Order: sequence, then C-alpha cells, then structure tokens
Amino acid sequence: MIKSSEIEKANEAIDYCSDYLKDNGINGEIIINNGYKSYIATIGEGNKTLVLNGHLDVVSGKPSQFIPIEENNRLIGRGSADMKSGCVAMIQAMIKLKNEKLNSKVMLQLVTDEETGGINCTKYLVEQGYLGDFVICTEPTNLKVSIQSKGIIRMDIESFGKSAHGSRPWEGENAIIKAIDNYNKIRELPIMNVGSDFYEGSTVNLALISGGDIYNRVPDESVIGLDIRYVPHINAKKIIEDVIKVVDGNVIVKAIEPGVYGEATHPDIQALTKSVTNVLPNEKIELVVQHGGSDGRYFAQKGIPVVEFGAKGNYWHGDDEYVEIESIYNLENILIDFIKKY
Repeated sequence: MIKSSEIEKANEAIDYCSDYLKDNGINGEIIINNGYKSYIATIGEGNKTLVLNGHLDVVSGKPSQFIPIEENNRLIGRGSADMKSGCVAMIQAMIKLKNEKLNSKVMLQLVTDEETGGINCTKYLVEQGYLGDFVICTEPTNLKVSIQSKGIIRMDIESFGKSAHGSRPWEGENAIIKAIDNYNKIRELPIMNVGSDFYEGSTVNLALISGGDIYNRVPDESVIGLDIRYVPHINAKKIIEDVIKVVDGNVIVKAIEPGVYGEATHPDIQALTKSVTNVLPNEKIELVVQHGGSDGRYFAQKGIPVVEFGAKGNYWHGDDEYVEIESIYNLENILIDFIKKY
C-alpha cells in the first residue's frame, strides 16, 4: 500500500493511477500546483459533464495500518474507506465505459490534498475551469446518497483583561475566564440553534486556547480558536456579524468555507437513487447529510450540485478503518448504471 499520508507518496499514487489508466486505454493529464499533483481524464461526449472526484491522500496512521489485511469480506487499512475504495470504483467505471457511446462527458478527477483542505488540488482545478454539471465525490457514505454538508468558519477570539498578583485575583481581570465567557456567548447565539430538516443546528468547537505565562499573575491576554460548523443554508457572514456583536474582544476570521446544500428533489440526485435501486433492489435508499466537509464544497460554491456517495465501511481516520469489498463492486456498478443514463 502506498503510504499517501505524505505528499511525495500521494503524488506517487497519482502516478500509479495514471499509469494504470493508460495501460487500460485512458490517457489523462497530470496537473501540478505548489508541488501537489492532480489527475484529469475525460471520456464520452456531449453538452453535459459529470465530474467524478476523489482523493488519494489519507490521514496519518500507525505503520501497521499501511499493511492491508483482507478479512471477512473487509479490506482493513488506512485509506481503505476514506477513500481509495471510492477512487478504485471510479477508475474501474471509467475503464469499463471508455468505449461506450455516452450521452455526456465524464471527467475523472484524482487529487492529493483533500485531507488538508483541498486548496492546491480541487480548489485549484475549479478555479482553472475543470467543472461540470453534476459532481459525485465517492467519499465513504455506506452507499447512502449524501446531499448536504455543513460549512466551516474558523476564527480566533482575542480576549483582554487586567494583570494582577496571583494572590489577589480580585484586583485583576482574568483574560482566560473572559475567553471562556466569549465562547459560551457564541455557543448560545440564537443563530447557532437554527436547524433544518437534517440538522439540529450549528456547532462550535473550542479547538485551541492560549493565555498566561506564569502561575502567580492574573493573565491579561488570551486567544481561543473556534471551529464552527454551520448549517449550509445559513449565511456565514450573518454568523460572523452576530459573533462580533456579543464578543468582548477582537474577532479574527481565519477561514470561511461553504457547505453543500443539495435538494432531494434535484433530478440528478433522484436519478442516482434510482441507479442504486437498479443495481441493488433490496438496498434501502437513504438521503443523508454530513457534519464534516469534502472537496465537493468548491463545486457547490460555483452553484454546481454535489453529492457524496461511496462504499460501505467504518472507522475512517481510526485505528480499525475498513471497507466492505463487495460494496466497492456495487459502487462501481451503480456509477456505471448512472453514467449510462446521464
């Protein structure tokens, strides 16, 4: 298994897939941006384009996790579910359809930095015009069609107090305590409790905190880092405005990333669920949503409908990550069924 938690190895995985596709009759293009490789290949013809997007990079793991184990119809190992299995299904679907007369173009995109934000690969590809009319990211979803995912706001809150001797804290104002108060004010904002048919509300993770330097002084400065995951139909700027109103201190926005807001009634989403039924008539069709994000958000930002749809598995990013092998073949066949009708 290529240990693609490191950029050099993730690039090696791109080269491997490029060679494999070429050996099977598909010539693609490797694009390099800031040292990160992406792969693009297109089959079919027509006015519409379906994008199949997947990442070959994985999160770090123990050395043993990069030695794949096959057991009880499961492939166990780092990246097996998230998401090399999805990439395998897309690659095999492209190979099997390369000589078919298709009604649309199908663009395969393989990237190497999704786990670290996707800025150098998918975001760059989107900015360079590698777009389509509908996007499937084969992230692991247990063969459920995920139509929405939360957006992301990352911000720092600077809180200020007044220093004093540690034995006389009443003479000072503790900036760390003020930082916690600011966090609680943000968490209790009404906009954070606005939900939808799929989400109860947005979440605020207190991810980082710093302040103070010695035991015997009341700290006069503190900084907290917040990871806000917001319900995708909410305006991120409105959240930030509400935060600024209640915070006693400075608000520094580090990043705003859009969510994915798909409608269950969209014809392409409906067609994908039909393909699931065509291939797996006994499979329960479920439309689900994600609390985390994927590279699909960069297409959604352009108004392009996106879904996540991938193989069955569990414990991605965990010690026992696995994918059910049969579900990889099922995913491949569902993609083929969908593409033929697209």
